[in-house]
Amino acid sequence: MHFDIITCLPELLVSPFSHSILRRAQMKEIVSIEVHNLREYGIGPHKQIDDYQYGGGAGMVMMIEPLSNCIDALLDKNQYDEVIYFTPDGETLDQASVNRLSLGERILMICGHYKGIDQRIRDKYVTLEMSVGDYVLSGGELAAAILVDSISRVIPGVLNDAASALTDSFQDNLLAPPVYTRPAEFKDMHVPKVLLSGDDAKIREWRYQKALSITQDKRPDLLIK
Repeated sequence: MHFDIITCLPELLVSPFSHSILRRAQMKEIVSIEVHNLREYGIGPHKQIDDYQYGGGAGMVMMIEPLSNCIDALLDKNQYDEVIYFTPDGETLDQASVNRLSLGERILMICGHYKGIDQRIRDKYVTLEMSVGDYVLSGGELAAAILVDSISRVIPGVLNDAASALTDSFQDNLLAPPVYTRPAEFKDMHVPKVLLSGDDAKIREWRYQKALSITQDKRPDLLIK
């Protein structure tokens, strides 16, 4: 899977992609990530990428010309499964979306700033508008990092234990059951006996029932799905 990310603040994406699972995924060449600095397509000697919005109002808008030139340059070389723009009015990211996107080969992401991007970019280029939650971020970079991470972990070979991603919360519309590790007893708190039994069938049933109970208690809306 290859990710292209357009941003005016590439520095924000250095750390998330340089450590842990994403670093290993890139070293294995299972995932590749290329960050494109929108400033390189800016207008005039100051590389301008934003301007006042027509009709007045607070906040600047990312200009159409730098974004269009950058996107066109990428489209001339690549084909994308999706061109994603992060916006509060987009489709809310969930595990089903992540699983679907993980089946592709190449995704282009546009990180907005200020009051957003010129609507004409959304109309012409964007194939999927996406939100990571009902709140507003200062820019799309953190949303892009979330999407890259969530997609990458379900791609075969990225995690050392492929089954781990399949038992994450939201797979099968259930929250994950409780987990425990050594020691089995700590300050009069005990690990459930069934987990120490070695009976795989009973352990699977216990985990399923716990996942069902936790989901019913904390996120009953998932069970409706």
